[in-house]
Amino acid sequence: MAEITQLIHQYLRHNKKFPLVFCPGCGHGIVLGSLVRSVHALGLPKDDVVIVAGIGCSGRIAAYVDFNTVHTTHGRALTVATGIKMANPKLTVIAVMGDGDAFSIGGNHLIHAARRNIGVTALVLNNFIYGMTGGQCSSTTPEGAYSHTCPQGQLESAFDIVELTRAAGAAGVSRGTVYHVKELDALMAEAISRPGFNLVEALTPCFTQYGRGNGFKSAVEMFKWLKSSCLPVDRYEKLEDRTGKLPIGTFVRRDVDGLETRWANMRQALAAKKGGAA
Repeated sequence: MAEITQLIHQYLRHNKKFPLVFCPGCGHGIVLGSLVRSVHALGLPKDDVVIVAGIGCSGRIAAYVDFNTVHTTHGRALTVATGIKMANPKLTVIAVMGDGDAFSIGGNHLIHAARRNIGVTALVLNNFIYGMTGGQCSSTTPEGAYSHTCPQGQLESAFDIVELTRAAGAAGVSRGTVYHVKELDALMAEAISRPGFNLVEALTPCFTQYGRGNGFKSAVEMFKWLKSSCLPVDRYEKLEDRTGKLPIGTFVRRDVDGLETRWANMRQALAAKKGGAA
């Protein structure tokens, strides 16, 4: 049996309808594959992995994987993930969110999860648009881009997910794309295995709601744009003219304990002082 077939049988729920619900040309299925391969490469038992997903196209990933899964309300994936990690720190908790889910309606929760450095991996699928809810602009829609709620072009500037999360205090911050799949696999595995709050931004095309209204003739063109526009951070930093280019790779690596570890250490210290059990 081919390795990919083994992974499908091992990690995907057999009672779900395939092919995936994602539109033709959507990159979310590639992210799903990358997530499965990363967990497999780390040798994590399925019963020790929890996937917490919000609302939107990205939230459907939780329905397919054979882990412990929670499908939460819009923008609240990280609140639930935080509670799970604090209740059982031994679990590997991964929050899967879209750009709107994580940085628009859920933006306040994200910056505080990063500030607390809770031991959760945040996987943000950034397609620059609210896809499932109708093609509205999100907080990552580029200035000048078109959507159903900004037909004359987006007037607001977009969040830089990497810079915002870095400033909020995350232990790890990285960006990959669904074109650079092997690199994305490695970024996910690194983030999942590092203590503290780690965010992986995955740039993924949405031709249906974003691409068609912004000059792309096909989903293939969007993948070609990822190929030509995104380059490793070390090469990006050497460019004199960075117009139209995006760096990918790891931007923050800090070896610091997560909130759940600091909480446990505090309880032990208090118990030692009292001479009793925590």
